[in-house]
Amino acid sequence: MKKDKWIVYLSGEIHSDWRDQIRKGTEDLGLNIEFLSPVTDHKSSDDCGVSILGEELEAFWHDHKGAKLNSIITNTLLKESDIVVIRFGEKYRQWNAAFDAGYASALGKSIITVHDASLNHALKEIDAAAKAVAETPLQVVGLLKYITQGKLPE
Repeated sequence: MKKDKWIVYLSGEIHSDWRDQIRKGTEDLGLNIEFLSPVTDHKSSDDCGVSILGEELEAFWHDHKGAKLNSIITNTLLKESDIVVIRFGEKYRQWNAAFDAGYASALGKSIITVHDASLNHALKEIDAAAKAVAETPLQVVGLLKYITQGKLPE
């Protein structure tokens, strides 16, 4: 359990402040965790390929360029991580997060999923691969405290 620094990759939904809540919560507890994440600016993530490599006439190729470029980031950072936290939101389907869960599982990474109970059925296979299933960022903070320090949340 004793480890100098833990590396946690935060994957998934980008339309709320859940990442900030986890970062602040662990920082307030003094946990020695380095957080990694994909590009969370939606426009930058969608348009990176064509912005750098040139425009595409078809939406498929526009998305394809961006997805391949973003996969370099995701694949590299997932491999570096000790734990992968994956947030599934209610409003948008996070296909990329589901892919991250599968890839993290294939890499043998410990996965924590975060989602509302209303998504339990839809995410049952992903949750089955997870080491823990949380409903809130605060629960993730508690899990990370226990994992990194062996102490229960107060």
